[in-house]
Amino acid sequence: MVARRAPAAAASPRARPAAPKPSAALRRRALAINTLLTECYDTPTHPESRIDPLSELIAVVLSQHTSDVNSERAFESLRARFADWESVRQAPTAAVADAIRSGGLAVIKAARIQRILTQVLEARGELSLDFLDALSLDEARAFLRGLDGVGPKSAACVLLFSLDKPAMPVDTHVHRVAGRLGLIPPGTSAEAAHEQLERLVPPEEVYRFHVNLIWHGRRICKAPRPRCALCPVNALCPYPSKTL
Repeated sequence: MVARRAPAAAASPRARPAAPKPSAALRRRALAINTLLTECYDTPTHPESRIDPLSELIAVVLSQHTSDVNSERAFESLRARFADWESVRQAPTAAVADAIRSGGLAVIKAARIQRILTQVLEARGELSLDFLDALSLDEARAFLRGLDGVGPKSAACVLLFSLDKPAMPVDTHVHRVAGRLGLIPPGTSAEAAHEQLERLVPPEEVYRFHVNLIWHGRRICKAPRPRCALCPVNALCPYPSKTL
């Protein structure tokens, strides 16, 4: 029987200062932006399909520093090569790395995945994160952040996509677009932006808000040169370097 002990960081998470409460005016503007982007992109309210939270976490690790196509190929290869997550945990790291080669950084990711699986097993006595569904958002986030290499974005992806909890993953698109729209203060780090953006919209709108900012960043509010003339929220945007 595996001893049940939580990962050190999950057992005694460091207290992080709470994100500043956004003003009512900023929340209204965020909702207005979200509404306009939803109309523009016909954004769904929830993920169309979900996988269990442990599988989602492994998929998130594989998605780091690579394309969606490559990470999905690596995930499918991993599932095809091994019978279950316990087989992945016990396998030689080189064998796991070989299975996920298409996702890049294979040796680093293989070792990280195996450490995460071992931590979950030691903490829970089984290879499952289903118990997170019964926890509060903060409790579930604290457990995930206690796992090796799981940062705020990775934790938020598991919470939002697999457990439908109102966590806000912040990737480069979300961070850039939120900054240009004035939804976060200048100089706000991506890590700090997670909880700040979560608090701007009601819980039931967080998924749609996240997807809207990503799609807007990919299609219109591009990194080198935003297409401001086509922007559905141009009138609400304070970005000083707008293009014609």
